[in-house]
Amino acid sequence: MESSTNQAKSVQLMIQQNKRKKNVRKTTESLIPTFLLISAVISVLTTVGIFFTLLRESIVFFTEVSFAEFFLSAHWSPWTGSFGVLSLIAGTLLITLIAIAVALPLGFASAVYLSEYATPRTRRVIKPVLEVLAGIPTVVYGFFALTFVTPILQSLIPGLLVFNALSAGIVVGIMIVPMIASLSEDAMNAVPNSLREGALAMGATKLETTFKVVVPAALSGIVASVVLGISRAIGETMIVTIAAGASPNLTFNPLESIQTLTSFIVQGATGDTSFGSTIYYSIYAVGMTLFVFTFAMNLLSQYIVRKFKEDY
Repeated sequence: MESSTNQAKSVQLMIQQNKRKKNVRKTTESLIPTFLLISAVISVLTTVGIFFTLLRESIVFFTEVSFAEFFLSAHWSPWTGSFGVLSLIAGTLLITLIAIAVALPLGFASAVYLSEYATPRTRRVIKPVLEVLAGIPTVVYGFFALTFVTPILQSLIPGLLVFNALSAGIVVGIMIVPMIASLSEDAMNAVPNSLREGALAMGATKLETTFKVVVPAALSGIVASVVLGISRAIGETMIVTIAAGASPNLTFNPLESIQTLTSFIVQGATGDTSFGSTIYYSIYAVGMTLFVFTFAMNLLSQYIVRKFKEDY
């Protein structure tokens, strides 16, 4: 009788413990969506806060400097009252073009090799190296461009200036290689093996399968990775500040010293700029221009992914 009573108490205790576990599990499951929602809202509010901060200060700037002068003039010298941003935009585009010319073939070739040709052992070695390359601070890249790449270029191109767009653009390209390689490899790995096997069964070679089946199927992801790489190059700061110089020139000659949108922001923020001056507000106007550039590139990337995505 006593043993039966103890067994009944044990069963009741187990039932109560199970109920408590279920209640804890239900509470946790109900809190997780709320936590995720809060995280998403914080991200959105941060972006909105940045946008309105730039917009508010830019409006003050454009009450003192006209849109026509800012966007149509090529002479940028804030300390003498000239605010033509075209020279900064030209410098930014020049760095971006050089960077993509370097990063696109290297990143795409790396992605094709890792996805289609590398053995698992080789992939385990190369992938961490690319990840380490992506984690190097950009200030280190900047001094690498100035003290290593530039002397090599000067030995090949007589008369090349110490500060030039070519050196900075090449190193920016090296910096974004891991981004293009990693995202492109992910896109190609997402292509079903059945497509590869079908092409090989039809008599296609490995090379033909790669470039006529896998790459077209993964094209949206590859193009999106390139667009994101362009966005990253546009927003790069320390490399161009250290290696490209601070000479705002409306030129597309990579051998000359230039200044980009980001490098002026660094110069204006760290220089002798008084609060509330036109130069101070010009930093926000340039920042707003940069924000529009990068935001447009991100929208373009999302559009490409949605437009050309292949569903299997």
